Amino acid sequence: MTLLFGGVICFTAQAQGLQQVTGTSQQYSVNSADEPRMGDSFVWNTEQFADLGILRYTIPDFDKLTLNQKLLVYYLTEAGYAGRDIIWDQNYKYNLTIRKALEHIVENYTGDKQSKEWQDFMIYTKRVWFSNGIHHHYSTDKIMPGCSKAYFISLVKTTGAQLDTKIIDIMFDPVVDNKKVYLQPDKDLLLNSASNFYADDVSEKEVEAYYAAQPGMNDEKAISHGLNSRMIKTDKGLVEVVYKADGLYGDAIKQIIANLKLAMPHCENDMQANALRLLIKYYETGDLKVWDEYNIAWLQDTHGDIDYINSFIEVYNDPMGYRGSFESIVEIKDFEASERMQKLAEHAQWFEDYSPIMKSHKKDNVVGVSYRVVNVAGEAGDASPSTPIGVNLPNSNWIRADYGSKSVSLGNIVYAYEQAGNSSLLSEFCYTEEERQRAVNYGSLAAKMHTAMHEVIGHASGKINPGVGTPKETLKNYANTLEEARADLVALYYTMDPQLVEWGLIPSLEVGKAEYDSYIRNGLMLQLRRIEPGKTIEESHMRNRQMIAAWVFEKGKSKNVIERKYENDKTYFVINDYEALRQLFGELLREVQRIKSEGDYEAGMKLVETFGVQVNEEIHAEVLARTANIKTPPYWGFINPQLSIVKNDQGEVTDVTVSYPEDFTQQMLYYGKHYSYLKGGQ
Repeated sequence: MTLLFGGVICFTAQAQGLQQVTGTSQQYSVNSADEPRMGDSFVWNTEQFADLGILRYTIPDFDKLTLNQKLLVYYLTEAGYAGRDIIWDQNYKYNLTIRKALEHIVENYTGDKQSKEWQDFMIYTKRVWFSNGIHHHYSTDKIMPGCSKAYFISLVKTTGAQLDTKIIDIMFDPVVDNKKVYLQPDKDLLLNSASNFYADDVSEKEVEAYYAAQPGMNDEKAISHGLNSRMIKTDKGLVEVVYKADGLYGDAIKQIIANLKLAMPHCENDMQANALRLLIKYYETGDLKVWDEYNIAWLQDTHGDIDYINSFIEVYNDPMGYRGSFESIVEIKDFEASERMQKLAEHAQWFEDYSPIMKSHKKDNVVGVSYRVVNVAGEAGDASPSTPIGVNLPNSNWIRADYGSKSVSLGNIVYAYEQAGNSSLLSEFCYTEEERQRAVNYGSLAAKMHTAMHEVIGHASGKINPGVGTPKETLKNYANTLEEARADLVALYYTMDPQLVEWGLIPSLEVGKAEYDSYIRNGLMLQLRRIEPGKTIEESHMRNRQMIAAWVFEKGKSKNVIERKYENDKTYFVINDYEALRQLFGELLREVQRIKSEGDYEAGMKLVETFGVQVNEEIHAEVLARTANIKTPPYWGFINPQLSIVKNDQGEVTDVTVSYPEDFTQQMLYYGKHYSYLKGGQ
């Protein structure tokens, strides 16, 4: 998803500044799902709590698929849900035990459900469900229960839930295991991270030494070491315990395999079937060479209407950047929108040739780039409930160089985000009516173009110098931030290029201006509503956005490219020269690519730490005050549609139908009951 981690995904629509649009010409819409299919009565936003909102999304034109295609979608979706437990255990060693206790309490408590403490308990429970564990899905800080410890213990005892006192103590302790992913260079990354990819006694230096001693680590076509394993310490040293059918997470992986095998007879073509066969083999063996073979086969399958992501992919939750979190997305091609945006992929070499990066860092031959707009049919693991809006895979640098990559924009997810709207935020933070109206008219298209270029062009651009290790080895804890920065900068630089108008992808450069407005507004101010007072920025995407916005603001001061205005006790950042800003984006892109190509850790660390980590406390307090009464939450997540098989009296499958659940709690309880294959604490 990378979100994919060579780095490759955009996780939220808010991150890209999506706005509800009323005036954009349908001619330039990236997503044909922009036309509502469910009627005015469809409920998009079901509830809000804490800093979270819950949305629903539809599956446009599902009824137009053949029965064979519907069954393929169904079993691929089931395969994703079968692996759901894995992400919970990867996120924290006690997560599964805690989740099952919370589910038991919710299902069995018969006391007063109108009391404040019960309501506080339910908010905590839903926050944990949302984040696939007790650490916030974005900040990775531990989520503290709103109810009292005494009340929680009474719920455990009253309902007979199974939860050790030691675990309860940890849940209510603000210090113990308080950070899922620790990225600051001042302490050991692993000993201070609560994620469960490493045993508690494994240190950062030990892991570095382990991989430095592995044969073939610096080979140009090295396997993705550590991607599908947990590292533990034994008397003989460090050992990787592999995720596979007869290994770690085996009970869940066997269910994934079973559903993938049920999907096999419904594949649309031989290439699709071959890729699925290799994925099954990978799950059975855990062999990372098979993982590479699968990715190549999956890349070459571009003819089917159904596609999917399923495995251990993104490495953001591993502070060392080796181990992949389980995720699944099942996708149905949006034909009209995909054809319109294919021009980006077709001109990938043009973008590379005219990039402002150094010539020695450019790819001579950009190969195999494909782009689609898709409609999601179901998501699981690291992609749910909080989902990306765009994906570019695979993450292997050598496979991308030799075979290319697949990029998708999740069209129906983007559309659902837009239904939530954020007009209040625009009114509050736009300096002029012209800026606000530009956002209304072009903001949605601008955000979609940014996402498309981020995924299709950004993650496919540039190359690493011969003999330089992979970014996770050279740039370490800054690798993900710098990769996302590179992809964002490519998108920002080209968003204001007249060539996009000539190709008919945007109606005018007003689209680019809208994206620049949004990016600066978000990077310097709006995203701070996600940060608690006194905290620094630690999430890679947020660091990336502030780093870029703060750098161009600082470098453009002498020419007043971006002006900080203060009126009526409110701060605004106003762009005075869009073309000059574009050139600054190009300068920073050149430097970020140099850092990646040369593996310049010191320069990368200085760039991120100087511009991307620290929070301006004065502006932060102002943002929190100005957004306190705005109903739009900082984060959204989704209830998945429900797919069901229909059989006739003879037991023959005649259809697969879609329904749209409305209750987040009921879906979480349903998943816990039907897709729970792992015991707590793997």
